Amino acid sequence: MEERQEDMREDQAADTGEQYVERKRWLFFGLPFTFTKYTINEKVITVDRGLLNTTENDCYLYKVQDVELKTSLAERIFGLGTVACYTGDNTHPQLFLEHIKHAKEIKDYILHTSEEARRKRRTLNTLNIDAEDIDAD
Repeated sequence: MEERQEDMREDQAADTGEQYVERKRWLFFGLPFTFTKYTINEKVITVDRGLLNTTENDCYLYKVQDVELKTSLAERIFGLGTVACYTGDNTHPQLFLEHIKHAKEIKDYILHTSEEARRKRRTLNTLNIDAEDIDAD
């Protein structure tokens, strides 16, 4: 029975590739008593927020242009960090993964995987310059 469950887990891991699941934590003691969950895999970053009214926000990894790790003194004391992702996404140009454990490892994963995703899609890293106001004469 245990072998079958292990095989099922291995098959699921092979299908989805590497994946990180982290919870936003309280800054005080780094306890995970919030209702925000971050899931990062090789294709998308998903942010799930809320308990009764929930919001799910996705950002494709190929849209991530830059990644930054921010750690305050309190975050360093409790082993946390905030990963800021600057994206080409119109709805959320800045995506923050706040107060998470393994922040450096996740930042490096996002940076590396976003570059691979851009290569697979053969896309360029471009900026949104708000060209909506230009007339199409």
